[in-house]
Amino acid sequence: MKKKLLSLLLALAMVFTLAACGEKKPDPGKDATATEPVVILHTNDVHGAVSNYAKVAALASQYESEGAYVLILDAGDFSQGDTAVSVSEGATAVELMNMVGYDAVALGNHEFDYGFEALKKNMENAQFPVLAANVKYNGELAFDDAAVFTTPGGTKIGVFGLDTPETATKAHPGKIQGVTFAGGEELYQIAQDMANMLREDEGCNYVICLGHLGIDDETAATGNRSIDLLNKVTGIDVFIDGHSHSTEEEIVEKTNTDRKVGDTILTSTGTKLENIGVVTIKDSTITTTCVPTEGIEVAADDAIAARAAAIIAEIEADYGTVFAKTEVTLNGEKDPGNRTQETNLGDLCADAYRDQSGADIAFVNGGGIRVSIKEGDITLNDILKVHPFGNALCVCEATGQQILDALEFGAKDVPGEFGGFLQVSGLTYEIHTYIESSCTQDENGLFTGVSGEYRVKNVKVNGEDLDLEKTYTLASHNYMLKNAGDGFTMFQQDTLLQDSVKLDNQVLIDYITGTLNGVVGEEYANPYGQGRIVAVSEKPAE
Repeated sequence: MKKKLLSLLLALAMVFTLAACGEKKPDPGKDATATEPVVILHTNDVHGAVSNYAKVAALASQYESEGAYVLILDAGDFSQGDTAVSVSEGATAVELMNMVGYDAVALGNHEFDYGFEALKKNMENAQFPVLAANVKYNGELAFDDAAVFTTPGGTKIGVFGLDTPETATKAHPGKIQGVTFAGGEELYQIAQDMANMLREDEGCNYVICLGHLGIDDETAATGNRSIDLLNKVTGIDVFIDGHSHSTEEEIVEKTNTDRKVGDTILTSTGTKLENIGVVTIKDSTITTTCVPTEGIEVAADDAIAARAAAIIAEIEADYGTVFAKTEVTLNGEKDPGNRTQETNLGDLCADAYRDQSGADIAFVNGGGIRVSIKEGDITLNDILKVHPFGNALCVCEATGQQILDALEFGAKDVPGEFGGFLQVSGLTYEIHTYIESSCTQDENGLFTGVSGEYRVKNVKVNGEDLDLEKTYTLASHNYMLKNAGDGFTMFQQDTLLQDSVKLDNQVLIDYITGTLNGVVGEEYANPYGQGRIVAVSEKPAE
């Protein structure tokens, strides 16, 4: 259960004099008689950083000891990431969140990585409501849409949840059949209806949205970012965001110094529980800040810390076996990294797919490469962290035109990030970034075509010009080739020569231990790869 801090940072002792990063002025229409302080602690995109859950509980206990009514909320992506949660398909995360005393959570796209049925089963163990107002299964609301909390003084706080419509393509589509994620105008209407219902029907003094939407430019075209929604929806006091791993500083860049869109404060904590978000409501005034978890001390006998340590120890015992080594650090960064450009880890993963399949070409989506591997020993745990999703090797027959379309779609956001950016083996290509992308997508982010000039040029397969009419063998995984993962629709009707023959992490293990004889060597030394992908920022002189 929630433990008190053994000691607390001096800055945290000033509980109700927190510097306001965003502030909402009193609303005469609100009940100003309920003056007891309310503190909402929030997290997002924890991604398996389980060792810091005890600090959330410690901070909650501190605020409670000083007389505050405390709610603990999460904005999604707690089930996947580090092997501490991914091996159990999120069960260990739910266990620890129960121990912390979370009051409500929203779902992120990664909650669906293990399939809808697995998610539902996992959430049956949750001792808190799961909120997802825009998620339906076979036309019916799949989880709760909202929850209302009433303080001893009578203040009512309404909370509703939203998940990113990108889940339809970012989760494995084959594992979430029947599940829909409302986006665009429908998403806006749902949010407005929720805000209206909580205020008018439930009589809530404050409305909080837990929205796993994010502010990434990658999502701008679909209008499904939190900042897009808040330009259309009124009546939300605080929008607690996730998905884009945004810090307060990054939110300011997309909003203003108060981190407001309209009258709504937008806040997020980054990722990996580096920070705990704090929303304080006192005398009808809302202030927000983020508290770094570094330095928050936890009692030596804290049960949450002990359980997290035991989970990590179990993982190390089961998956800590050293099976190979790398003479170089392998770059698993996100941006700049595998979602924006070629990397040495991207090369390694793509080479593994091509080697183990015997295909002409191999693609690996940058979003499927999750962490770096440091120079030195490689353990099974390291590989599971790189490829945590359980995707499986497939090979199809694809035309040169389909391959070009896939490269073009993968490069649509460069120099910005996209989880579908393609790391490659067996071919090279250029991205002419001075040409605006003309890829078209449907409302779910699925590729529908290219309407203008291709920015991908000079594609060569094993040194020969790509032949748009020729058929090639292409290796990737079921997520992309069979299920249109990340929006890659162009391969769905292709003939499969190999179907889900080996898990992606095993593909990488077998390549390193077999073909590379257990050593990743100097050929992968450059963190930005071997020159397979070249960005051209200026139009060549004619």
